[in-house]
Amino acid sequence: MIEVEHLSKIYASTPAIQDVTFNVEAGEILGFLGPNGAGKTTTMRILAGYLPASSGTARIAGYDVHENSMAVRGKIGYLPETPPLYPEMTVEGFLHFVAGIKGIAAGDRNSKVNSAIARCNLEEKRKILIRKLSKGFRQRVGIAQAIVHDPPAIILDEPTVGLDPRQIIDVRNLIKSLAGDRTIILSTHILPEVSMTCSRVAIINRGSIVAINTPENLMAQLAGGGGYELEINGNPIELQKLLQLLPGVSLVEIADNVEGLPPDRFLIRIVSEAGLEPGRDIAAVTVGAGIGLHEMRRTRATLEDVFLELTTREMGSGEEGVGSRE
Repeated sequence: MIEVEHLSKIYASTPAIQDVTFNVEAGEILGFLGPNGAGKTTTMRILAGYLPASSGTARIAGYDVHENSMAVRGKIGYLPETPPLYPEMTVEGFLHFVAGIKGIAAGDRNSKVNSAIARCNLEEKRKILIRKLSKGFRQRVGIAQAIVHDPPAIILDEPTVGLDPRQIIDVRNLIKSLAGDRTIILSTHILPEVSMTCSRVAIINRGSIVAINTPENLMAQLAGGGGYELEINGNPIELQKLLQLLPGVSLVEIADNVEGLPPDRFLIRIVSEAGLEPGRDIAAVTVGAGIGLHEMRRTRATLEDVFLELTTREMGSGEEGVGSRE
């Protein structure tokens, strides 16, 4: 549905994005992650036809974004980080206005607007002025304007920014309900949202894609897999030596200055090799050595671990470009 190949955007001599390549399949939700200035918004603006690329190609529903810009705009819904709303219009009036701009036939506008209002749970707000709505409902109106013409592809730039936890859950559920018959690219800084919403993740850093995979595979492959934490009473150095000999154990360390830990106890952190689970052997060796095992728990890499690993490994090597790449 969305095909991006070797896409670059250069301002003067400063690259905003470089050789960006990825695909999004029909019905898929792709999470688009990166630190501030990494190039997320630049990429989304190019896909939406808002910015021209310096080189490379992007196609949506088979149409080239540069060569068939108007056709592409009929196939996408776009929500920028700041929703493009008219605060003095009612929700219903604004959506009718947008429907007209997007070329929906006059006879179809009522049904399209009513459908968008229903999908975004705005029935009780349809006659309310937009300026009187909470930020959460304004975000819903922003999504409604993006889907009012029933596009097969939707691009959402930070749709949950500034929302409270309840509003975030509501918008997340709304986005998930749009998937299946629509293809969605979702940019967000809230990493748990990605794990709960997206089927795949693309991470961009300093203008280039550094990883693209499912959240589960990224967490398994790029952040050292998982491991275990042991709270013990006994000789931690002796246990460390024993555990390092076990198959499947790649690292054993004794944690320092653990807050809340009783003075006679120690915390042992263990990293296991990818695909292996030596938990049973770890417990057996600990107990067999006569060391008191008060607690043993699994630890797993998070998407935040992956994000930090991929976006900080190059920090300090070279200087950042001048200006924002968002």
